[in-house]
This record gives sequence, structure tokens and C-alpha cells, in this order.
Amino acid sequence: MQYRTDLKSGNKLSALGFGCMRFPRNLNQIDISKSEKLILTAIQNGVNYFDTAYVYGGSEDTLGQIIQKNNIREKMYLATKLPFGKCRNYDDFDTLFQTQLQRLHTDYIDYYLIHNLPELKLWENLCKLGIEEWIEKKKEAGQIKQIGFSFHGVHDEFLSLLDAYDWDFCQIQYNYININYQAGMAGLKKASEKGLPVIIMEPLLGGKLANGLPEKAIDLFQSANNTLSPAAWALRWLWNQPEVTVVLSGMSEEEQLKENMGTVENAMPGTLTDNENEVIQSVIDIFNKSYKIPCTGCGYCMPCPQKVNIPGCFTAYNVSYVTGMFSGFQQYATSTRAMDLQENYKASRCIKCGRCEKQCPQHIPITKSLEQVRKRMEPFWLQFALKLYLKLRG
Repeated sequence: MQYRTDLKSGNKLSALGFGCMRFPRNLNQIDISKSEKLILTAIQNGVNYFDTAYVYGGSEDTLGQIIQKNNIREKMYLATKLPFGKCRNYDDFDTLFQTQLQRLHTDYIDYYLIHNLPELKLWENLCKLGIEEWIEKKKEAGQIKQIGFSFHGVHDEFLSLLDAYDWDFCQIQYNYININYQAGMAGLKKASEKGLPVIIMEPLLGGKLANGLPEKAIDLFQSANNTLSPAAWALRWLWNQPEVTVVLSGMSEEEQLKENMGTVENAMPGTLTDNENEVIQSVIDIFNKSYKIPCTGCGYCMPCPQKVNIPGCFTAYNVSYVTGMFSGFQQYATSTRAMDLQENYKASRCIKCGRCEKQCPQHIPITKSLEQVRKRMEPFWLQFALKLYLKLRG
């Protein structure tokens, strides 16, 4: 395992971190046995940074059960996050934090984040509730070791937040597609200049850089090096940068874990060749021409009051451009039950209430985008054909 130093604390953090948002599931329930095996294998192979959050349904509880059962708390740096939107007064900070400690079967958190803090104004509102005093007390008591924030917002707000408090670390969405998006490369470098370790989330853009690349991009990667998967290319690009401290990967399969551990071992800063960087730039160009809606499938927009499968709609829409309309229609029909005219989850169910847009960390204009999906994936002739088919079928 490769380790990178958190200069604020001196901690040696594994360059590969385990993102617990995407624990393996069975019938929409976290598979605790499978998750336990993955966690223990990761620790045995040197992974020591584990990231979860209050709002990752069942994740804290699952991780806590694994920690308690296997007595592994001291073998990991544990990161979780405060859902600040639930905080209406000072006491809420403690109520939520104590719940997290109980879930995780621990009496301290190594890396605690203000979750999805997108702008300075919201931090200032938290300061009015007394969060700075609360953090100080928790750090003095040893219950919080390092304090930071995770970010989904515009670049200038990220810079403002960096200067607003004496943070110990930060977490940003970053990958070779998001170089100039949200905090971006410039934000990464600025945080590093301030001495902050930077934790990377969405390194594979919700899996799209692993399993959703256009065929031309895949062929380009294979022609350059057929021993590396698209996921490995994306992770090597991140670890090539010395400003990156930990890259979080939501590993739900043992093969993913094994591949990532093999990749990180030799992915030191500055090891990508000029030719490899040129290949990645060509892939970026191909990807940007193919993908239309930058949805990572995080699910923060769900559930929709009208039952629209928003991530499913966007994925099918993008697939229709990447691999063709037939594949797009197939995926749309599967994820939205488009063939059922009575009970379905199609884009056309959207009533533009805007609830989803308030939750989206990517700041996607969801209602406008769903209208684009409707026009492409639900053309009038298809709706007519479906009605005719159902009528003839009786």
C-alpha cells in the first residue's frame, strides 16, 4: 500500500480510501457479510481510511457492527459527516454526533466533515448557531481529531470556505472529467498550498469512468496499454498528482478492491508519461462529446414525490448518445418501466416542483434536463405505438 502524509496531523493515510456509501446490497439491503469481508480484506492489505456519513442509509450502522465484531477500530482512520441541514440549534450538533458515535461503536472520530457544504453563507449560518465553539469543545475532549468539510459548489465559494476557518482537511469531487468543475484542479492546488490534505470523492464519476465510457475511449485506452482497465487509468491520473492525499473508492466487489490495491501500489506522483497524459486528454475530448447530463447517480435527488427515477432517466439518456438509441431505449424501459402506461417512473411524470434540484450536489438543472430526456426517450410516435400495442393485445 502507498501512504501519503497528512501534514496537519502527521498521520500516514493510505492513498486508497474505502468509500462506504456504496456497500454491496442484496434486495436494496446492505449485505453485511459481504461488506465485512471487503472491509477486513482492505485492512489486511493496508487500507486505513474509511469514509461514511450520517445520510448514507445504513452505512454507519454496518461499519460500526463490523468494527465492534472484529475489534478493528484502532486499525483505521474513521471519517464521517455532519448533516448540517438537520441542525436548527446548538444542541442538534451534539444530538447528531452522539447518534453517529453509537452507530459506529466508537468514542471518537478521526476525520469529521461538515457534509456537502456548498457556500460560505451556509457556514456563516452554522457559526451563528455556535458550531465553532462546539468543534473546539469536541477537539479538546478528543472526540473529534480532525475537522473538515466536503464540497459540492462553485469554485469561488470553495476558495472562500478555505479561508473562513482553520480547517484540518477537505474533501472534493475530482476526476479527469471534473478538472474545471466545482473545486477543480485549481481548488485542489490551493488547498494543498494551505497545507490541507485533500480527500477525493467521485474519482470514477459515479462509475462512468469505469463502465460507461464510449467505445472509442475504451479502444484508445486499450491500444495505449491493454493491461489497464479504464478505472485504473482514472485512478492513476489522480495519484499522479502530489496534492491528492486519499482517493475514495466505493468498492462493492472483491475484484474492484483487488484491482485498486494493485493499481495504487505503483501509482506514485509524477509517474504518468507524456504519452499517457495525451491519451487521457483524448479520452476527455471523446467523453465530453458523448455525455450530455453530468449525473453521478449519487441518489441525493431521490425519492421523487412523483416517483420519477431521476438517476435512471439520466443514465439511459446518456447511454443513448454513448452507445446508441437502441441501448438507450432498452435501459430507459428497464429503469422506468416505460412499457407500463399506468405505473411507471418516466421523465414525463415530472411536475417541475424543484425539490430534487435543492438536493443535487452537482447543481444539475434537473427539471430542464428531465424535459430533454422526455423529448428524446418518449417521442410521440413511441407513445402512440405503445398505446396501440397495448390496445391490440387487449
